[in-house]
Amino acid sequence: MGATTVLTVTTTANPGAGSPGRDIVAPLFEALRANVERVIQGKSDQVRLALICLLAEGHLLVEDVPGVGKTSLAKAVARSISGTWHRIQFTPDLLPSDVVGVSVWNRGSGAFEFRPGGVFANVVLADEINRASPKTQSALLEAMEERQVTVDTTTYRLPRPFVVIATQNPVELEGTYPLPEAQLDRFLMRIPMGYPDRSSEIAILIAQGADQHRVDELGAVTTTQAVAEAAAAVGRIHVAPALAEYVVDLVTATRERRDVMLGVSPRGALALQRAARALAASTGRDYVVPDDVKWCAPAVLEHRCLLTPDAELHGVSQADVIADVLARVPVPRAGG
Repeated sequence: MGATTVLTVTTTANPGAGSPGRDIVAPLFEALRANVERVIQGKSDQVRLALICLLAEGHLLVEDVPGVGKTSLAKAVARSISGTWHRIQFTPDLLPSDVVGVSVWNRGSGAFEFRPGGVFANVVLADEINRASPKTQSALLEAMEERQVTVDTTTYRLPRPFVVIATQNPVELEGTYPLPEAQLDRFLMRIPMGYPDRSSEIAILIAQGADQHRVDELGAVTTTQAVAEAAAAVGRIHVAPALAEYVVDLVTATRERRDVMLGVSPRGALALQRAARALAASTGRDYVVPDDVKWCAPAVLEHRCLLTPDAELHGVSQADVIADVLARVPVPRAGG
């Protein structure tokens, strides 16, 4: 396998100089996208959403049936960054201390020493997260929201960037513990992988056994510093007041529906705006357009809607709710 070019971001003395989308975010995004798609075939939308989530400094929940590439996508994103990454295999006997760390008595020094858990990495792959107990799942809450962990009243900061990429199988429910709403709300996006199309699946079969890039051989194409600087640049992408109102109108519409027990929270509105900013920057723009909001909305909002039992009984899905909301809420017009 040949040498891999690592892309860095060159900052200027004036952070506002130049175009944050065109000069900083878009080149890095394209390098990451091309690298991940070397091993993830026929999933361009899923790869794009995963990288948008990374640049928006959010956490990603990848959900689908076994064998469709959930873990491979998470590993490919993790290996594309030349930082630390840990994989935590969530099982029923996994303890919270295995995730966040534990203080251990050192007989030699006569003091307690902190031993970091698996969450201390730039990218944390939480594999089959719904197989761990609720107590262990909750150990991630502070880390995901505050980017820190507290053990024995002492707080430890996590590295930056820090992203949790979790996978879960929604079909096999035996021996699993559904994620609580409070934790689902901490994930910026939830995306399904889906089956590959016919041509992509044929390409996967033909490539099997050939001289094909494997996810474990994937090299890094950027640095953690470059990702952190690109994430900071995303925050400088302009959101017009009319678009901010559009985001609020969308989340308000979910709260007013009779088939929704719990609508999207203000955290969800902030998440949608962050994702739309990252999408705009990834295309080289320094401003958000309505299509950015609409394209990100399903991945950002669907898992934040709790349906009523009657709606679930009648086969209404979270995807149906968000699709209907997007169709009904008026889109702001140019100059409006």
